[in-house]
Formats: sequence, structure tokens, C-alpha cells
Amino acid sequence: MKLSTVAIVFAFTVSTAAFAQWTDFPKPGVPRLPNGKPDLAAPAPKKPDGKPDLSGVWVTRAGYTGNIARDLKPGEVSFQPWAETLYKHRLDTLSREDPQAYCVLSGVPRENVVPYPFKIVNTTNGMIVILYEALHSYRQIFMDGRPLPKDPNPTWMGYSIGKWDGDTLVVESSGFVDNNWLDNNGHPGTEALHLTERFHRRDWGHIDLKITIDDPKAYTKPWNVNLELAANPDTDLIEYVCDENEKDLKHLVGK
Repeated sequence: MKLSTVAIVFAFTVSTAAFAQWTDFPKPGVPRLPNGKPDLAAPAPKKPDGKPDLSGVWVTRAGYTGNIARDLKPGEVSFQPWAETLYKHRLDTLSREDPQAYCVLSGVPRENVVPYPFKIVNTTNGMIVILYEALHSYRQIFMDGRPLPKDPNPTWMGYSIGKWDGDTLVVESSGFVDNNWLDNNGHPGTEALHLTERFHRRDWGHIDLKITIDDPKAYTKPWNVNLELAANPDTDLIEYVCDENEKDLKHLVGK
């Protein structure tokens, strides 16, 4: 039987990583219903400057783990020929070459859709930090007006700058490695990738995230993905351990 990519990724991770915990500690400042449960439909919190406060622990709505483009119509993701061949190869080989399976950072946008929580943290020095439970990775989103670097040393997480467009945080990222995986299915990303993320906290418990993927080396046109992030208010991140007694990769043969 051919396992799905999602099942394969869970096989890599489920025995070596735990999900967020401290679920028995009600955090202060969380709006609550009469029964004590968090009121996820309450108004979005604001920072002292009046902008939405995106801080907290979040997880992407289930369903996008394997294929970030699962809800798109045919033709909305238009591959360059080489990228389509590579994508099909990754599917046929059950993602055996997935860098994450070898404990390499997942990069973005993939970190936004793997089934692990992440924490958004506001700082007082012109920066927003995102801490990802998976592989203990992090992002620095600089809000101080600097431009993206023109000739960066390529990284898995890229370089990110942000600004506010009304109540929406707009994050621009570039400087990625040339062997990026945009999701667990293996949509390719290259050094030409320019990523735009628009975070809009519509209420206390939900963030609408629109991602624009613009990678002319791998795709013939930019494409958009809309995700929903759900708050995990009474929990926190926990240690993630990768490649401890790993025994799965050698069995992933595929075609």
C-alpha cells in the first residue's frame, strides 16, 4: 500500500516530537466564556499603538499539511517544466529526499502549514519573532524600515521585513536556499522565491493568512494560498527532538 505524504511525515516525527503542553494553566488576559473556556470570537486584542496584537500560540487549520495548494483550481499553480518534473518525482518517491526528514529546517511557507504550533512574539526593538516548535526554528521579522538584503547568504528561513497596511501585517521575505520545499508534498522553491504574507487577526481566536508565492524560476506566474490560523490560548511550545533513533527513511522506496 502506498502511504500518503502526510502519513510519511508523521512517521518521521510523531515518535520524536511532542505537541504543545501546559494545557492545565489558564493564561491571564484571555477572554473567557461563562464556562471558563477561551472566547475565540472576542474582539482581536490591540497593542498600545492601536495595531492588532498577533502574539500568542497558533496552529494552522488542519488539512494543509501535505499540499499547500490543495484548494487551488487547476492551472492556478503553473510550474516551469523542470519544477513540475521534480514535483512529480518527489510524490513518486514518497518524499524520501525531504530535507526535513534529515532534520534540516523546513523553511517558509512550509513552517506555516506543518502540524505543529508556533508562537508569535512582539518585541520592543522593532521586530516580531516567530518561534516554531518544529525543529526549533525561528524567524526575525524586522519592522524598522530596513530593505531586504540585495545579495544575501541563502538560508532556509529567508530574510523578512514587515510593515502594517491598516490592521494587516504585511511580511516580505527573500534570500532562500535553492532547494526549498514549500510543503510536505514537495512543491519546489528556489533562490528566486519572493514570499509575501498578509496576517489579519479578524478576532481573538483566528488569523487569516494570505500567502503569495512568486518564484519565476520554478513557476510561470505568482500564486496565492489562503490559510486560517487558530489560537491555542492555554498552552505553550515544548521541546522538539529530531532524528533520535530514526528507522523510517530506508523503507521509503516509492517508484
